[in-house]
Amino acid sequence: MRIFSLILCLLPLVSIAEEAASRTCRILFLKAPDGAPRALYLFDGIRTQEVELPRMNFSEVYQIAPGAVTLWLLPEPPAEPGKVNPGAPSVKVGAGLSDCYLLVASDPSNPVVPVRMSVVDAGSDHFKNGQMLWFNLSDKIVGGVLGKRRLSLEPNARAIVDAPASAREDYKVNLAFVIQGDEAIHPLCETKWRHDPLSRTVMFVIGEPGHRAPRVLGFPDRRTLKVVQEVPVSP
Repeated sequence: MRIFSLILCLLPLVSIAEEAASRTCRILFLKAPDGAPRALYLFDGIRTQEVELPRMNFSEVYQIAPGAVTLWLLPEPPAEPGKVNPGAPSVKVGAGLSDCYLLVASDPSNPVVPVRMSVVDAGSDHFKNGQMLWFNLSDKIVGGVLGKRRLSLEPNARAIVDAPASAREDYKVNLAFVIQGDEAIHPLCETKWRHDPLSRTVMFVIGEPGHRAPRVLGFPDRRTLKVVQEVPVSP
């Protein structure tokens, strides 16, 4: 009876260890053109799963194989694991990556699937709850105040900004941009945003055709933790 009780006690620890060892990704298809695919098949060398390619929010959390793998986006599941069209969009994921974002972009030159992928390390060891990950995809210099933090981003740069506030509360945002070759500082936005200490936020600054000012888009990533109930050991 004691052995059975001990096994029941250890089961939650096994569940927690398996969850910690799992690797996950979320997908975003930013600036997708009209007619671009809204779902494809993600193949990690072991399994194939249909995944959504959302435009204005992250996808659900998908499990992917551990270790050093190559991820493929396919129009349909492969007939055999080794029979993947070599022209299909793919990206390598290093063995040390525990969590990542798959950022999908349009690639009309690819005849198999007209997209390409890039991997962003989203491991909780360096991108923590409350922080913001900024990408400046525009040709403007962007900077300003984010609550109790400051932001300064060169074109085509990225930066992690620590939590802009201490609790679930509003904080002031005052951002401006500078056009290269022009010393003038142009206002971008002056407002208030809501801070969520339990969520990470990925921010993009993108250029808008026909507009001088860039556009700022934010995508929260709040994960729901699974609570494992402990089983008491019988005396």
